[in-house]
Amino acid sequence: MKKVWIYLEYGIFLEGKSFGAEGTKTGEIVFNTSMTGYQEIVTDPSYAGQFVTFTMPEIGNVGVNDEDYESKAAWAKGVIVRNYQERYSNFRAQESLAALLKKYDVMGICDIDTRFLTKTVREQGACMMIASTEIADKEELKKLLAAAPRIEEIDYIKAVSTKKPYTHTTATYDARAFCYKNPPEPEAKIYVYDFGVKRNILNNLTEAGLSVEVIPHMYPVEDVIADFKEGKVDGVFLSNGPGDPLILKDVHAKIQKLIEAKIPMFGICLGHQLLSIAHGYPTYKLKFGHHGGNHPVRNEATKKIEITAQNHNYNVPTALEKIATVTHRNLFDDTIEGVRYNDAPIFSVQHHPEASPGPHESAYVFGEFKKLILQQKEHRC
Repeated sequence: MKKVWIYLEYGIFLEGKSFGAEGTKTGEIVFNTSMTGYQEIVTDPSYAGQFVTFTMPEIGNVGVNDEDYESKAAWAKGVIVRNYQERYSNFRAQESLAALLKKYDVMGICDIDTRFLTKTVREQGACMMIASTEIADKEELKKLLAAAPRIEEIDYIKAVSTKKPYTHTTATYDARAFCYKNPPEPEAKIYVYDFGVKRNILNNLTEAGLSVEVIPHMYPVEDVIADFKEGKVDGVFLSNGPGDPLILKDVHAKIQKLIEAKIPMFGICLGHQLLSIAHGYPTYKLKFGHHGGNHPVRNEATKKIEITAQNHNYNVPTALEKIATVTHRNLFDDTIEGVRYNDAPIFSVQHHPEASPGPHESAYVFGEFKKLILQQKEHRC
């Protein structure tokens, strides 16, 4: 393995080993507390522009396979792990994690004290970093990092969104049959605005009984509204995605028009944040964000605790309660995890109910979206 050098804008300088793509890259460092699902994380478009530090110390031991991709590629700038296992062992595995990373130009960094790195990010906050297999000089890395654009200045949606509409046709994965299920007969049709949508979100939408057409982020909102008025589509889903939601001015304007048209809508993660902004309540950045598969959330209606998967650095403000009812709340820091708007057929959640490989305790929200759509269809008729 080649050596790789890391410099964080805090002034921390570390040396590790490279098992992925080579070169020099800058991005934002975050940590993820999931115990499983490293392939799904690496291929989640929401991680575009970020280096993901895994708190799980052993990574790579089950390899990767074609069925567990959350999108068509890997989007993270890099992954940082304590121990990387090149020799994988799993009957579904087709190649190593290193092979996947090299294929999509993602850096892999190992032999790093990830406990130290995680504690640093937790105490000082998420920050920009640079990693290089080419440059060992701390001062040169510092200079390059200072000159690089910050993640909140880059619109990564342009890269991760689909370039043309398509229909999604599979439901969720059947772990007994080792294949994706065929969806039930759809009861309504939706458009999915793709800001970096995860495959398993689409799977859950079709499994709930919805016909799903995925559209690019630049798709004309006037066409969506016209199709809704003509009965060609019954609702809109706003997907997850990478980066700072505040810089997506064109998207804000689109969503405001969808709100005015009274179209039933559901948003997850970035979609949840964009709905808040479009309603006039800007998001704010968390200190180090929520990233992992073990975050407790309270359902405010049932008071039951749901263990959820999360991946966000931004959050909606408490002032949103002026126009929306909080449906879910994070038990780590009391932040808002879900809302239902008081005067519109719209709701959203910050966590990921579609989580693959899990947990799945929040998956019922996809059924709630279908129920909302059918209620609105009946009302319109």
